Amino acid sequence: MSAERPTRESEPPLLRAAGLGKSFGPVEVLKDIALAVRRGRVHAIIGENGAGKSTLMKILAGHLAPSTGTLEIDGVPVALTGPVDAERRGIVLVHQEILLAPDLTVAQNLFLGRELRKGLVLDDRAMNARARQAILDLGVELDPNAVVRNLSIAQRQLVQIARALLVPHRVVIFDEPTASLTPIETEALLKVIGDIRTKGTAVLYISHRLPEVKAISDEVIVLRDGRLVAARAAGELQPADMARLMVGRDVTKLYPARQSVWTQEPVLEVRDFSVAGFVSNASFQLRKSEILGFAGLVGAGRTELMESVVGVRPGRGTVKLDGAPVHFADIRDSMRAGIVYLSEDRKGRGLLLGQILRVNVTLAALERFTHGLQIDRAQEREALDASIAEFDIRVPRRRMLAGELSGGNQQKLFLAKMMMLNPRIVIIDEPTRGIDIGTKQQIYNFVVSLTDRGCSVIVVSSEMPELIGICDRIVVMRSGCIVGDVSGRLMTEHEIVMMATGATSEEAALVAE
Repeated sequence: MSAERPTRESEPPLLRAAGLGKSFGPVEVLKDIALAVRRGRVHAIIGENGAGKSTLMKILAGHLAPSTGTLEIDGVPVALTGPVDAERRGIVLVHQEILLAPDLTVAQNLFLGRELRKGLVLDDRAMNARARQAILDLGVELDPNAVVRNLSIAQRQLVQIARALLVPHRVVIFDEPTASLTPIETEALLKVIGDIRTKGTAVLYISHRLPEVKAISDEVIVLRDGRLVAARAAGELQPADMARLMVGRDVTKLYPARQSVWTQEPVLEVRDFSVAGFVSNASFQLRKSEILGFAGLVGAGRTELMESVVGVRPGRGTVKLDGAPVHFADIRDSMRAGIVYLSEDRKGRGLLLGQILRVNVTLAALERFTHGLQIDRAQEREALDASIAEFDIRVPRRRMLAGELSGGNQQKLFLAKMMMLNPRIVIIDEPTRGIDIGTKQQIYNFVVSLTDRGCSVIVVSSEMPELIGICDRIVVMRSGCIVGDVSGRLMTEHEIVMMATGATSEEAALVAE
């Protein structure tokens, strides 16, 4: 952000934490955290997955009680009794997880529990008007009567942000708010954050996107293994410096070196494929050992196309596998054919968060671990141990629930689960959403290693540098249609933005910056 930032260092902190710690049983996830949150400033909190960022934010927002330490608001010690108490004091949290009622409309979700009334009846007209404006303030137009279940993950996240900002707030905590947003939507949100900072609101901002941390923050606070290892003015740090502080090693070489090894031989051909309301007459080929990217703005139809091809949702068109026509009635059909799909919604569709790790990692290939009517638990435990080693899944104990893992380790567990099927085609939707830079590096290395095994890969991502860094070719979608593909020297953010938005070269250059 280019706006001049107010200097408020001399003011007393609005919110202060001292000696803050949190343990879950014998596992200590935070230790001796001290921070001072001042009005009109953006404090970025960065660290690897599992560093304790989300736990810290949940304590500050009243969702968790600290095991040790104290909190002060305006210099007065407080013991928050819950999120309602925190909101009453002006502290609101925008969760990383989507916490909306899926069967209610956008407007109903925004005003759930704080409905506007006209006399004894609900004032739907007023709520719809305010909801439309709240979403518009985030740079997006959404029908306030749209049912949340029918929205994309990115649209749901924007609804969640709008809901939080409707609460009178002094401190707003954003936990990975742009993880599911495109660069254009991210820029609009960063402008909103700049606006509320100017009005005196204090912002705590968690993000793994280090360039946006550099752009928006006044102070950068780095956590590693539950401890605060650095607190620096944002102007003193470049993204590479932040990455080194986060992971304790050099991660400047984020994308693995690779020479294209794909052949002209198509393994998957999709022709004139349509998904009602989302995709029209899409055609593309995936070649053997190729990493094929899919780029486009949110709502372009990328996810819906992939879901339909593998049988998750209905669609019509021609699909050929090794030149032979196929039709997948459901996801089990495509899995049996050697195609696995890793959904962008790993929490909702990828993992059973309430089950232990062993159950999750073997679920997709359960028949391999079943003898008669009995599941071989010892064989499952061996499979889990092998997956933990191969995918570097960092777990303090084997019997923990999948929902207790950090986002990056959940993604690794999801990858391990699907690779139990020994697939020949892997489709990964948003592979590094909400994941720290060190874990991103590991996942990129794994994706590239798939082609060494003879796999072909499709990567759907909203992060253009990610697609450019690991893909051989990138297909671009706009408004439900494939508008072209790029490879070689044409794989640039400028070229992709032009195709994804229909913008002129000059307009695309501004967006790519």
